[in-house]
Amino acid sequence: MNEFSYPRQLRLLTGGDFKQVFSRASLKVSDKHLLILARPNELEHSRVGFVFSKKNIRLAVNRNRVRRIIRESFRLNQYKLPNVDIVILARPGLGDLDNSEVQALILKSWNRLIGRAKAKSDKTKSNS
Repeated sequence: MNEFSYPRQLRLLTGGDFKQVFSRASLKVSDKHLLILARPNELEHSRVGFVFSKKNIRLAVNRNRVRRIIRESFRLNQYKLPNVDIVILARPGLGDLDNSEVQALILKSWNRLIGRAKAKSDKTKSNS
């Protein structure tokens, strides 16, 4: 695997993968325009999946644009992220943001996810 590639093993592909995250999400990052749910996985890397409904991002061109921006951000930041399965859910208004606003929002969200995962692992280690 190239250092910054985006192969199939970095994606949540099956309904079962998504169901695991929805039922056992231990990390949540919430924002006005998106919600990130994550759960630890047994892999050496993180994986990502998207749930962008037509109700929240009306036009397909905007859903695809936002998905592309977030996927590229994930690709570039995958080595900073903890080993978790991530589902990103769109909220109303995400498709109305311009590209730079989406990039800033997802970078802020990645940093919050990293901080919460670190705090959770520190708390688990201190309880042991």
